[in-house]
Amino acid sequence: MTAESTFPSPGAQPREHGFSPVLLLPPQGTDPGGRFPVHKPPPRPTSPVPLLVVDGAAALLGALTLPGTQLRPLPVTLLLAASLLLGAPRAHPPVPGVLPELPTVCGRTAVAWLALAALVAAYRPDHALSARTLLVGFAVQAAAGCALRAAEYARWRAVLLRHPCTALVIGPAEAAQRVAAAVLRHPSCGMRPVGIVAGRPDGTEGLPVLTSGEEVERAVIQNGVRAVLTVHPSVRTRQAPLLRTLAEAGCEVWEVDAGAPSYARQERLAGFPCRRLEMSAARRGSAGKRTLDILVSGTLLLLAGPLLLACAVALRISDGPGVVFRQQRIGKDGRPFTLLKFRTHRPVDAHEAATRWSVANESEMRGLCRMLRRTSLDELLQLWNVLRGDMSLVGPRPERPYFVAQFRQTYPGYADRHRVRTGITGLAQVHGLRGDTSIEDRCRYDNAYIDNWSLWQDVCILLRTAATLVRPTGS
Repeated sequence: MTAESTFPSPGAQPREHGFSPVLLLPPQGTDPGGRFPVHKPPPRPTSPVPLLVVDGAAALLGALTLPGTQLRPLPVTLLLAASLLLGAPRAHPPVPGVLPELPTVCGRTAVAWLALAALVAAYRPDHALSARTLLVGFAVQAAAGCALRAAEYARWRAVLLRHPCTALVIGPAEAAQRVAAAVLRHPSCGMRPVGIVAGRPDGTEGLPVLTSGEEVERAVIQNGVRAVLTVHPSVRTRQAPLLRTLAEAGCEVWEVDAGAPSYARQERLAGFPCRRLEMSAARRGSAGKRTLDILVSGTLLLLAGPLLLACAVALRISDGPGVVFRQQRIGKDGRPFTLLKFRTHRPVDAHEAATRWSVANESEMRGLCRMLRRTSLDELLQLWNVLRGDMSLVGPRPERPYFVAQFRQTYPGYADRHRVRTGITGLAQVHGLRGDTSIEDRCRYDNAYIDNWSLWQDVCILLRTAATLVRPTGS
């Protein structure tokens, strides 16, 4: 949780890194959402459904090892459900292979069997699974899962060799040409670059360089482009509108590290470390995130009801009427909403409330109000914003329209924070970016959170926030 109490330090201006690309936007005449008016080619077989089928088949084969007295619909259903939920397979990586996934497959298979054993022991003690049954079932399911995945990946690699995915490479012309040439030398990558998107040509030989929105649109339509490779750190922020437009037109967006080798990432494309970026509005796992928001915010509102009532009564007695403070903030997709907090200060007028970052006469704030702000208890009412769907538990912190308009002009990538719901806490906040800290740094952390989002990351941020609240350092 955070409290905006002091004016933020602007921080250092972003460096150009030698790359000043022209901001490429769709040509005039396209719809306001920025989508290219293209006829999408048939969807490529990157759906996670085949992997779900593979994991389900492996779980059923493992269930066949259960003794006859235990081979009942309930244990089989539990094992199948646990295997699929723990797997949560995603779309294929650019160059799929089973060996990098071997530890993950074995780990989640072991967890599924241990969960099944615990449930059976709890509800049917007379049919508890023996250690031998667990080991045999685990071995059969893990072996079947790896073998079936290997077969599925071999099928997918054959598809990629026959019908490579056409791609655009975005970044400085020299680096982009180098990455494109490497990918073309390795047909097993399953990608065939057809053009370079750069601010201006640099005279290097290779693929044609596209420098305008019209050229990009024509390349997407004529070549059926289905993938985008970004090869420079600034592309993700400076070309975010173009990347989102391409993603909404059906393209997968990959970030390629064309610099020094990095061994932290497992996925490779022609030897370059890479990772997929989620640029489209419909994000994988959004249903799970919303479910977590509803469950946690609803539970906390019920548990914290007496505390909220006590805070409201104490504020009413010590500070008079007007316990709840309402303020317009900017949320997902730039839509305004009304944020709720306990009133710990009273602005002079509406103009000050909308345009003043720091609190007037904050040093003269009553002791109760200072305590609420220091412990972030004044922000508990935002759980109602989460339950309503205005906010999420975890996400970029929302800001007032006045400051959003300023920061959009000053900090590249600031507007990209509004791709998702704003949050009560976020990655920037658990890294100490609260109060008088750099907006540029917050923006970078927020976009990194969005690009690398996972449900587990949300859980970790919530746990770190809870730990911070135990030892509040002030806002």
